[in-house]
Amino acid sequence: MAHNRIGIREFVELTVRTGDLNPITSNSNNTAIIGSQIHRKLQAAHREPDYEKEVYLKTTVTVEDEDYQLEGRADGVWTDGDKTLTVEEIKTSARPWEECTQNTKDRYWAQARIYGHLLCQQRHLDHATITLVYVQTSTDTVTRFSETKTAAELADDFTDLLTEFTDWLKLRSDIIKRRNKSIDKLDFPFPEYRAGQHEFAAAVYKAIYSSARLFVQAPTGTGKTISTLFPTVKAMGSGLIQRAFYLTAKQSTRRVAEQAMALMAGSGLKAKSITLTAKDTITFADEPDDPSQNPYMLGYYDRLKPALHDLLAHEDQITRSVIEAYARKHTVDPFEFSLDASLFCDVIICDYNYLFDPLVFLQRFFSDADDSQFFLVDEAHNLVSRARAMYTASITDQDFTNLKQALVPYKGAALTKLRRAITRIVNTLSAIADQRLMKQSPVFEEAPLDDLTNVLAKFTETVHDWLAEPPTPALQPAVDLVLPVFFLANQYLRIGDFYDETFKTEIAKDHGVVTVKELCLDPSHFVDESLKKGRGAVLFSATLSPMPYFQKLLGGVDNSLTYALPSPFDPQNQAVIVDTSVNTTYRRREQDLPQLIASLTTLVSAKKGHYLFFFPSYAYLKIAYAAFTAANPTLKTCVQENAMTEADRQAFLDHFKAGQEPVIGFAVLGGIFAEGIDLRGAQLIGVAIVSVGLPGLNAETDQLRDYFDQNAGQGFAYAYQLPGFNNVLQAGGRVIRGAKDVGVILLIDERFVTPRYARLFPDHWTHAQVSRNPAQLAQLLTHFWEAHHEDPAHA
Repeated sequence: MAHNRIGIREFVELTVRTGDLNPITSNSNNTAIIGSQIHRKLQAAHREPDYEKEVYLKTTVTVEDEDYQLEGRADGVWTDGDKTLTVEEIKTSARPWEECTQNTKDRYWAQARIYGHLLCQQRHLDHATITLVYVQTSTDTVTRFSETKTAAELADDFTDLLTEFTDWLKLRSDIIKRRNKSIDKLDFPFPEYRAGQHEFAAAVYKAIYSSARLFVQAPTGTGKTISTLFPTVKAMGSGLIQRAFYLTAKQSTRRVAEQAMALMAGSGLKAKSITLTAKDTITFADEPDDPSQNPYMLGYYDRLKPALHDLLAHEDQITRSVIEAYARKHTVDPFEFSLDASLFCDVIICDYNYLFDPLVFLQRFFSDADDSQFFLVDEAHNLVSRARAMYTASITDQDFTNLKQALVPYKGAALTKLRRAITRIVNTLSAIADQRLMKQSPVFEEAPLDDLTNVLAKFTETVHDWLAEPPTPALQPAVDLVLPVFFLANQYLRIGDFYDETFKTEIAKDHGVVTVKELCLDPSHFVDESLKKGRGAVLFSATLSPMPYFQKLLGGVDNSLTYALPSPFDPQNQAVIVDTSVNTTYRRREQDLPQLIASLTTLVSAKKGHYLFFFPSYAYLKIAYAAFTAANPTLKTCVQENAMTEADRQAFLDHFKAGQEPVIGFAVLGGIFAEGIDLRGAQLIGVAIVSVGLPGLNAETDQLRDYFDQNAGQGFAYAYQLPGFNNVLQAGGRVIRGAKDVGVILLIDERFVTPRYARLFPDHWTHAQVSRNPAQLAQLLTHFWEAHHEDPAHA
């Protein structure tokens, strides 16, 4: 059981910090996994006969009669020539050592000295040598520093830190005691469980108890959020875990998690939850770009302690608006403040990337595995494509030619050197295209492009050197031009460190622009490694079928359990009709367009109300929209556009409000209106799903197909069929959102009745009926609506 465990890194982060916030040095997440690779390389180079790597160290400290286990791992330990024990701490960053703030250096030394103290304590030594190894990742420069300290000196250093930390420990201890006391009396926040909900919650608790990874398919209406958060909170009260991360793909699902926490708070729960918002979203509009002029960053750490005490004394549910209010009150950067506040919270609601993205994950929680934390992954079907994107990086020659042109007005020797570095990249990309794209574009290669990596590394090193000196006001605009391209190059280099047999290099030239992409085909290993950072995980969605597909791609083939819940709703309230009169393949679309319009018209004519039609592409949508409106000029319609603002999206959804004039919405499968929207009752009485949802044929998806043909023997299914059908399931899930909802799902494509697709139907679709022409469809719809004509939700 995980009782009051605290990582030494977390201990140091909270105690050895003063002065200004430097966003560049504080945001070291970007190099974390590269850092672990450097750690392994340096550890492997040691030749001492008694060398030990990753030495686990712990000690128990007592604060307010409460025991805390302080623990961590020393990177390396050995005995040198004069029999003195040496402890080595390895730190990595893209910045030169000289550019690290004194505060950063103090934290590095503090962590190393704590390991020295614990080793002296554990092995009864009277002194130890502390070695700090600093690796600048952008240049592979290694700098070493050593000091020898007596055990008494190291013990005094530790006592000083512990005194500072006692206040933080007591704060967290009081939060945990208050939380656990409230959990003892906490009941499920509804009068009764829905069908299957109690079993779902029990499965989640068992997964936490047994340190398991659980994949759950729970249809719409199961109450997935409360069914996962309630047993997770109960597990905290039992001491199984101390912190949970609720990871989501969309802002809307983060709000649902906030509502679930509020619901439990209404039933007596006293727990701290926080929602993390992306840095670029939560940054105040009046914050200057230059940190040295930013009042929210200057003196940040000197104001942090009172700000945290104020926040945690008065707030349990720390949403974005709460963070912003306290950040303004205490003049602290809202993003960093939210991260620091999260250290004291029980439930952290955040986007997938805070755990899974190698460039931005929360190093303060995930630099080491910690079985006192647990992961709840909502809408887990989205994680496959999101994880693949997280480990994919690309650059174009246009990025660099545009930058070179934009820098023309700026002068100086450093900029001349920078221009030369840019020219080398452009020339290298041009040569790559000339050599490899003589016959076709794109082409795919098994190995990374070392020549490109070398010139990109030289460019990033040159930018580092240039930024080492604070820019003059005249050159500040040039810095703003360079940084976005610098980050692109850095991202490419960092993703390159993960390159293995699951990657391909894509080289393409389109309209004169050369693009090189490190394409991740299979992110399963990386997802698996991320999930190992906690005690276990529950990955859940309304559409996780077939389950083996998601287990394989989300790193859970050999180490996970599965659970599928039936739909809690009466299947008789939903008509599922497969229309085989239409062939939606590309070559037959124009020919079968009249049949399609006839079927869609029949659907909306059977009963007036709000409908959504889903298409596999914008091109198909536009063709069908023109034909449908020509055939039905009096019907009100609305159309999803390729790029919609938040206001545009809301305006689209406002058409579906109950009591509004009936509207037919045209939308795209897999798009913003195909999942995550909640149109209950009369707000939506039917959907038509046109096609089996196959992604458009393209070279990258063909690479996925070939890869999985070789590795799983199911290339077409993994690359095309299953992702497409998942979009179909999501779109179908828009119809029945509550126990009293009644509606129709019309599946338009003759392929739906073939075994390849019919076997993928969920249990609550197995009563599907088949229509072969509009007359038959009209008859099926008439029978269905007559059977439900007295339904109050659709009267």
